[in-house]
Amino acid sequence: MFGQLGTTELIIVMVIVILMFGVGRIGRIAGELGTGVRSFKEGLQGIAENEVELEETK
Repeated sequence: MFGQLGTTELIIVMVIVILMFGVGRIGRIAGELGTGVRSFKEGLQGIAENEVELEETK
């Protein structure tokens, strides 16, 4: 699906997104997305550490 999009099409899509949301809001959304991904990774590490602790106690 995305493999068929060329550079021109991607630029047009980006311009439309910038016009809809604005540069400031896109930056804020990207920051929130990064924070969410970081929290998700920390949660996965916490689960892995808990599993190791459970195996050690058995």
